[in-house]
Amino acid sequence: MRPFPFTAVVGMADLRLALVLSAVSPAVGGVLVRGEKGTAKSTMVRALAGLLPGVDAVDACRFSCDPAAPDPACPDGPHPEGAASHHRPARLVELPVGAAEDRVVGSLNLERALGEGVTDYQPGLLASAHRGLLYVDEVNLLHDHLVDVLLDAAAMGRATVEREGVSVSHAARFVLIGTMNPEEGELRPQLLDRFGLTVEVASSRDAAERVEVVKRRMAYEADPDGFAARYADDEAALATRIADAKQLLPSVTLSDDALLQIAEVCAAFEVDGMRADIVTARTAVAHAAWAGRTDVTTEDVRVAARLALPHRRRRNPFDAPGIDDEQLEQALDQHANHADGPDGPDDDGPGSGSAPPEEPSTNGDASGNGQVSGQQGSDDSEGQRERTVGAGSPYRARLLSISGNGAGELGKRSRAITESGRTIGALPSGVRSGSAHLVATLHAAAPHQAARGALGGRPRIQARDLRYALREGREGNLVLFCVDASGSMGARERMREVKSAVLSLLLDAYQRRDKVGLVTFRRGEAELALPPTSSVEAAAKRLEALPTGGRTPLAEGLLKSTDALRVEALRDPKRRPLLVVVTDGRATHGPDPVARSHAAAGLVANNGVASVVMDCETGRMRLGLAAELAQRLGGEHVPLGEVAADTLAGEVRVRTMGRAA
Repeated sequence: MRPFPFTAVVGMADLRLALVLSAVSPAVGGVLVRGEKGTAKSTMVRALAGLLPGVDAVDACRFSCDPAAPDPACPDGPHPEGAASHHRPARLVELPVGAAEDRVVGSLNLERALGEGVTDYQPGLLASAHRGLLYVDEVNLLHDHLVDVLLDAAAMGRATVEREGVSVSHAARFVLIGTMNPEEGELRPQLLDRFGLTVEVASSRDAAERVEVVKRRMAYEADPDGFAARYADDEAALATRIADAKQLLPSVTLSDDALLQIAEVCAAFEVDGMRADIVTARTAVAHAAWAGRTDVTTEDVRVAARLALPHRRRRNPFDAPGIDDEQLEQALDQHANHADGPDGPDDDGPGSGSAPPEEPSTNGDASGNGQVSGQQGSDDSEGQRERTVGAGSPYRARLLSISGNGAGELGKRSRAITESGRTIGALPSGVRSGSAHLVATLHAAAPHQAARGALGGRPRIQARDLRYALREGREGNLVLFCVDASGSMGARERMREVKSAVLSLLLDAYQRRDKVGLVTFRRGEAELALPPTSSVEAAAKRLEALPTGGRTPLAEGLLKSTDALRVEALRDPKRRPLLVVVTDGRATHGPDPVARSHAAAGLVANNGVASVVMDCETGRMRLGLAAELAQRLGGEHVPLGEVAADTLAGEVRVRTMGRAA
């Protein structure tokens, strides 16, 4: 089926422009497309390939060497001067999220390398993408070992395969394009920074535009060739304009004044490092060429900043990406005023590039000054009014880990048997796991060399001799918090610290590729306030709005946690969970609440879930209910006079490590 025409996509002006600018100037660094599902992200990316100019490649070269400047280290080379070549269309290579590393970087036949002394290299997807587009759908779900491969290739422009001392390297320069749904988790900061541009997309709320989208999609599905023919002229015109812009690109002049303007804009947004300045400059040049100009103007800088800076101004993963248009205009105006001479406003005046001061919040700010709502629950026997208390600033959490060796998805948390990591043993030929183990292979082949006639020569290796590495690495885990948000827990400082701890551990989970969830119980019911996720933006919003007040349905909280863990085990059976119950141990809702909470705790214990109870009971007269709950859960009891955020994170680590003893 022919791809959907690029020019037939309705709306999406920013995404269209970002993709075109990356096509005009691959040095921009590619595009990251963020948005909800069903917004034509993949459709537009796949359609872009048909608009790109073709490339000349050396005949019989699997690495698409340019005949005018072939790679001197090409595995299929060296290519003589004037080697025969052919012209082919630009490629769009898709990298599946679940691809094996050998499929991405290529593979070496270790059996031939050892037995025949021949380097038999089979190229991977990076070789196919050289001088073209590499597209990763759901790039935020890409496994860490593949992210590392992409980072190396993007930084060096080369891909390298090493297998037990045998190494092959080839050129791998491509335009990286990724699409992602932020609700499914965030992207590692290192990879996020490698994308030159970023665009947020969302479905239109205009009824007429939505109708047109449906009409075009149905027409395409009914007759793909006929639909494409209707847009053939538009596609050809756009392809010609891209080719013309690429030809004009070397003639565009980036003046010192434009560079100063770019530097001032980047400084105003407090971006980290210098990559933002470089990418913004390259994008401004590409936009000037796209507009048919040979000089970079303020409009080019404005467009470039809107595309290159949103994902680089984030101070932490809880900050939503985006750029303040008013702040951008202030930075541009400041440069214009400076360029006009000493009559412009002072740096400290209203024309400065600094962001306007924020108005003080009255609705649960980061300092914990929550607002008291005017509603009082009818079942609130503690006499507490319902409150919404904001969380404090997240901090660097201490490492949480679970004892034993797991087998979950690759991460950076607890020990596990993985496809990458430290080699701790070898597996026989019938049980392949990752790369071959050279020493174990030679040991297995050694007793058979005399029978194979290999004495005094190269070892003769057969398939049955191959042994594969058994590796120990790290896995991702699930930390599920079950938090008492009833009236007895409603003290502002206490809930603020609990929220801060959850946010801090979520931030740590984002960095370590973990999941964190949150169950709350209050006012007679329990709620899965935060389903297990790695999306820190969604988590921050849910936690910030979490209210407190009402009776304490402890049994419901434990049962809801059990249900959440059961569902997550069906989705991700290899991911090991840790349940952290934050409570003072009181149970005050429903008939016989104490007995029901004891029964619910027994159910958790019978399921074999590792648990920790954080005791939030305060005051001189303490009932010790949380300690009793911990005993029934078969978990650890940690008495905390106050639920201090740093203590909470640290105690979880201490107790989970203590279970290994």
